[in-house]
Amino acid sequence: MRALRFSEYGPASVLEVADMPEPHAGPGRIRVAVRASGVTPADCYLRSGRFRDTMPLRLPHVLGVDAAGVVDEVGPGVTGVRPGDEVFGIVDLAERGGANAEYAVLAAWAPKPDALSWEQSGAAANIETATRALDRLKVTAGTTLLIEGAAGGVGTVAVQLAAARGAHVFGTAGPRNQAFVAGLGATPTTYGPGLGERITALAPDGVDVVLDCAGSGSLPDLVALAGSPDRVTTVADLNAAKYGVHLSRSMGPGADPQAVEGLAAAAALAQQGRFTVPVAAAFTLENAAAAHRLSETGHARGKIVLTL
Repeated sequence: MRALRFSEYGPASVLEVADMPEPHAGPGRIRVAVRASGVTPADCYLRSGRFRDTMPLRLPHVLGVDAAGVVDEVGPGVTGVRPGDEVFGIVDLAERGGANAEYAVLAAWAPKPDALSWEQSGAAANIETATRALDRLKVTAGTTLLIEGAAGGVGTVAVQLAAARGAHVFGTAGPRNQAFVAGLGATPTTYGPGLGERITALAPDGVDVVLDCAGSGSLPDLVALAGSPDRVTTVADLNAAKYGVHLSRSMGPGADPQAVEGLAAAAALAQQGRFTVPVAAAFTLENAAAAHRLSETGHARGKIVLTL
């Protein structure tokens, strides 16, 4: 099968599409013929070697955390799904089976909602990440939440899922994305200097908790807004510990439990017309280097997807 891999750490140019052995569904797993799969910042970190000390990989490594496709193998012990079903989900990277390939073995999944296209459904990792972070912050009805980086892949999902819980959401984004963020269900404001004053004007009683999806170095200001480091969670700033902030991640040392229940919840919201996945751009597998470069800019509006 064709798969996106790298055989040495480095820039996006080390990526290559190569023929790899097909994976197969073991116990508790399903295999899908992939229609779309995602590109996440974690993929770029793994490829660059940024995690080589804490998460050493056996090379060559096939990239990709999430995929949407058609089930063609069902492993032992799996019920409720059969070949031909359309699903979306995430892989277990510990099993060395990346999702940026013609076939992927999923460790967690949910039925693909008719309301989402294949490209939109390739966002399971963002849904899991957002759900995991919102759960840690205990976001429920009435919570006042600030999301830093509300126009990005995780931010766009987190805004909608938090709003669906009944939270009052504020979201930072660049000037051109203010209306976009408002359309997702957040009160928008710009990021950068003066954020505290802008949030105070919008929310005189302050914010309860903060979710950083940008990783832009703003954690000191976000902690000051929240009033305490334990009221801030980041999914993007690897220097979080320096400020006493929790870095939520689903793999590697200190990983949080995955919030895979978020997949089915998001699918149900999509069927109700209350959830969508903005797609920043879609690339072919052969153009994955361009997708990685776009991800590394930190300015993609929504999810970056590879199609097969």
